[in-house]
Amino acid sequence: MDSHDRVIHHFHDSIHTKQLAMDQLAPSIVQGGSLLVQALSRENKILSCGNGGSAGDAQHFSSELLNRFEMERPGLPAIALTTDSSTLTSIANDYSYADVFSKQIRALGQAGDVLLAISTSGNSGNVVAAVKAAHDRGMQVIGLTGRQGGAMAALYQEQDVEIRVPSGVTARIQEVHLLVIHCLCDMIDHTLFGGE
Repeated sequence: MDSHDRVIHHFHDSIHTKQLAMDQLAPSIVQGGSLLVQALSRENKILSCGNGGSAGDAQHFSSELLNRFEMERPGLPAIALTTDSSTLTSIANDYSYADVFSKQIRALGQAGDVLLAISTSGNSGNVVAAVKAAHDRGMQVIGLTGRQGGAMAALYQEQDVEIRVPSGVTARIQEVHLLVIHCLCDMIDHTLFGGE
């Protein structure tokens, strides 16, 4: 397969994965958006975390809330737990890398807040620990995963929302995660602030 055909293949594969996800995930995305809207309506905040590309997604989501998505509106309270290098490295050094998000959640999370926990495999140790810490703090969790859902799949409580991309390919999972994040942002904007 030459380079041109490989590019076309990636586009087709991405489109196919998104079509599967659209059919399977729309109800969960709406449920997750409702959970976020309810939290923000109560003046609670959204914490987000992930590793690598998922860290980028956590930061992307947070920036869309704090600044704006596609309409003018007030900033909304969101914190990406992936951005403070001094905090991340001190926790990793003094304790372990598995604690870098959970320790922040135990300090910053409050009952009624929501954790957006992002892991393509669902097995990231520090994200799994974050979900447990969020539950300890009385927070609800939205899990963005793929594959079989990993260790996170066994942790969800009744009020949590699992959004599991129907793919085993990391790149495809991440592409759908970004679309899901944009859907959540759009739902927040239009539910809380109206407009078209």
